[in-house]
Amino acid sequence: MTNYIDGFVLPVPRIHLNEYKRVAETVAKIWKEYGALAYFEYVGDDLKLEGTRSFPDLIDAKEDEVIVFGWVVFESREMRDLANKQVPDDPRMKDLIAPLTDPSQLVFDATRMVYGGFQPLVQLFSGED
Repeated sequence: MTNYIDGFVLPVPRIHLNEYKRVAETVAKIWKEYGALAYFEYVGDDLKLEGTRSFPDLIDAKEDEVIVFGWVVFESREMRDLANKQVPDDPRMKDLIAPLTDPSQLVFDATRMVYGGFQPLVQLFSGED
């Protein structure tokens, strides 16, 4: 199986995590409507490993912020590129994204998000050698 993923890491103030989760759940459904095979977001729990640079350091996380790590799985880069063109134009996105990017609410600071598209290098699933 070869897929393409978009990966992202971002800080979310703890006090806004429930609001962020509500929006992310709806955004995930929209992405799936436009071709995503799967959508995942996780909240950081164990983020320090001696001798490495941590996600909180990478995005200059504040004490009152949690780190969200997510990825969206697509069949191919072409499917990802098509979804990336279509999703922002979906009318539901305007209402969902506004509260996350509004500086007065500070639910999500997009300037500190780290993002990229990735092609497979190694994929090993349970039960495979």
